[in-house]
Amino acid sequence: MNLSPLLLSLVLMSTGVDAEPALAPTPDIANPAIDMDGYLKEAAEAAEHRQSHRVSEAEFLRMSREPGTIILDARSAEKYRLLHVRGAINLSFPDITIASLAQTIPDKTTRVLIYCNNNFAGAEKPFPSKLPSASLNLSTYVALYTYGYRNVYELGPLVDLDASKLEFVGQD
Repeated sequence: MNLSPLLLSLVLMSTGVDAEPALAPTPDIANPAIDMDGYLKEAAEAAEHRQSHRVSEAEFLRMSREPGTIILDARSAEKYRLLHVRGAINLSFPDITIASLAQTIPDKTTRVLIYCNNNFAGAEKPFPSKLPSASLNLSTYVALYTYGYRNVYELGPLVDLDASKLEFVGQD
């Protein structure tokens, strides 16, 4: 006999059997390589720092032309190849590590400009929209801050790609 979950629960309850099996307490599964409390602390500090490090398109463009400034595109290599801001270097977010940052941006005082999918409208293929709370700018900013980079500036506005003053290159 094949009973529905609701019917099975009713049958079990009528016989005095608990329909919900007791859940054993989850043991502490320690992993020294994962620190949620540390992440939340760093994210809160990064959020406060970020408030004064968001820039307009004009400021982003001006800063990008200054010596010693890096434009970092943390999107996937595939999306980067399709279209990116001229001069940007690609370090895909999953590839941001101690070693890759030391190689790509060895000086933590270097000015780094970041942008993401959610900065550009009108080009869904290379810049597919993410939920605002999952914007790549947020995770990239927190990651760079956590690694000790404090001279990071984020492109703030949503820019229509066709009206943008930034120059783009790629296969799109």
